[in-house]
Amino acid sequence: MPLTEAEIKALLAPSQRKQLSDGSGLYLDVLPSGKKSWIFRYRCNGEQQRVTLGRYPVVTLKAARKRRDELAGQVAAGKDPARMKRAARKGLSEQSTVEEFAEKYYAEQVVPHWKNPVHIRRYLDNHVIPALGRKHLGAVNALDIQEIVYRKRDHGHVPAAMQLRGVLKRMFEYAIELQLVSSNPAAMVATRFIGKVRSRSRVLSPKELKTFLRTIYSGNMRRQFKLALHLLLLTLTRKSELLLARWKDVDLKAGEWVVPIENAKTGKPHIVYLSSQAMRVLRELKSLAGKSELVLPGRSSTRKPFASNAMNKAVEGLSLSIEPVTIHDLRRTGATMLTEHGFNRDVIEKALSHEARGIRAVYIIAEFSEQRKQMLQWWADYIDSICTEKEVLNEEYDQAARGSNSA
Repeated sequence: MPLTEAEIKALLAPSQRKQLSDGSGLYLDVLPSGKKSWIFRYRCNGEQQRVTLGRYPVVTLKAARKRRDELAGQVAAGKDPARMKRAARKGLSEQSTVEEFAEKYYAEQVVPHWKNPVHIRRYLDNHVIPALGRKHLGAVNALDIQEIVYRKRDHGHVPAAMQLRGVLKRMFEYAIELQLVSSNPAAMVATRFIGKVRSRSRVLSPKELKTFLRTIYSGNMRRQFKLALHLLLLTLTRKSELLLARWKDVDLKAGEWVVPIENAKTGKPHIVYLSSQAMRVLRELKSLAGKSELVLPGRSSTRKPFASNAMNKAVEGLSLSIEPVTIHDLRRTGATMLTEHGFNRDVIEKALSHEARGIRAVYIIAEFSEQRKQMLQWWADYIDSICTEKEVLNEEYDQAARGSNSA
């Protein structure tokens, strides 16, 4: 039976909390303290939900029924009033634009948890916001996501298209967590239709290494990139570590390059021991860098390094006669070949600046300095043995190296 004003006013404080139904999901919640509140109950997506409408008598029976009917209409339209109310308290709703939510996602989830958020920022600024920024968050569908992801794919950038889809998927996962949306449109875009991601187990053979080095030195790639790729192969360091490297951290007399904590993926400083070949490459890079503090200053400013994807694009543009090569393939190839030639696993892992895990992390804390120096010099000599045959077009590097030595 529906409630009446007279009945509500006559209610005494109960010994235990109780809820009285007015019908159609509206309840009066009565506490032992005598306080009375209106509650609207409903089901959404198979789950029981509730929304508090306010205290009685501030919210009268008539006003509570009116509000119940409004919310019931939202439920009938497929909306979730409880979720919308929670979102409103956060300053957002499903009617918020994608740009508004993207900024919230970036500030709350990317900046605190990603060591280098610039990649996510670039995808948001260059692709997500221009295409979807003004669209309501709750109105984005799989076709919207597919359009911008496929556009990237159709320009020949399959890995980047995969990453863009990943950014969108994680962003909408956060929107679901905040109950701003009920489904993830990016998850509905299947990766198998975007393209095939390159194998993460690619290891180059000695013959392929020779082809790779011959191709980069004989091509029209920027000289800095040629030397940088060669240096990455010789030192087995990460691309990000080299792009951020500064000359103050490189000691060519001692043959050491220190990767400071702010540039290290592991969050710990790391010493790279330089072979004689690596030092020759660095000497030429120093000549090319001029007065810049950076080992690889960018083209537009000597105070900023190259964009993180610039070298990737240069490698992607190579006309190789072998299967495509990524920069990380060089690092994996070196680790694999050193293992095959009998070098100690822990020495290799330390040279790669891999963080030890499990029981090994507890007991193996040695730096293996001398072993790493000997191993990396052996590796550089091995690369030279592959790439010094007459048919290898590497004269430019050899001449530059000899010139740097004489200086």
